[in-house]
Amino acid sequence: METETYTAFIGPDRVAQGPKAALAATLTATLTALDHGAHPEGLLVFSDRTGAQIDLNLSGRAPENRPPKGFRPDGTPRRGPGRPKLGVKAREVTLLPRHWDWLAHQRGGASAALRRLVEAEMRAMPPVPAAAAGRDAAYAFLTAIAGDLPGYEAAIRALYAEGGKDFAAAMAGWPEDIRAHARALAGL
Repeated sequence: METETYTAFIGPDRVAQGPKAALAATLTATLTALDHGAHPEGLLVFSDRTGAQIDLNLSGRAPENRPPKGFRPDGTPRRGPGRPKLGVKAREVTLLPRHWDWLAHQRGGASAALRRLVEAEMRAMPPVPAAAAGRDAAYAFLTAIAGDLPGYEAAIRALYAEGGKDFAAAMAGWPEDIRAHARALAGL
């Protein structure tokens, strides 16, 4: 299982990176040692997959600071007796009554029919190119952390134009950690 990673910044400086539970533990220890308190001014945490800013509870009491059930603190799965977890998540789906009626008469019931329909659509749709996903992640990251920096608009235009060839130049005067992380997210 590949674990999603996150990156933490305090102001323009990258201070830590890793899976959510490990990052929370690292930040808690670092901030305690530096006597910054639970949430110092300017602490921002970003998903390395989407570039979106997330909230991370550093109190040490939240479930996000513990490994998910069935996983060790290092992110490896625990093995034990019984059936393996399939990762099924129950969520609400809103449909019209005629849709529910149709689903109820399908082989395997509503859940199985919906899974088949989703799988067929996933096979039919081309995957989002990694380059596009990376540019979108870099955009989300830069919007949160660099929106006030000089040349922000030019950097965003360069990110999406001509494969990002002028992207690094547009960020030339920015702090190195922000530039490096934006380039890494964008794959440039």
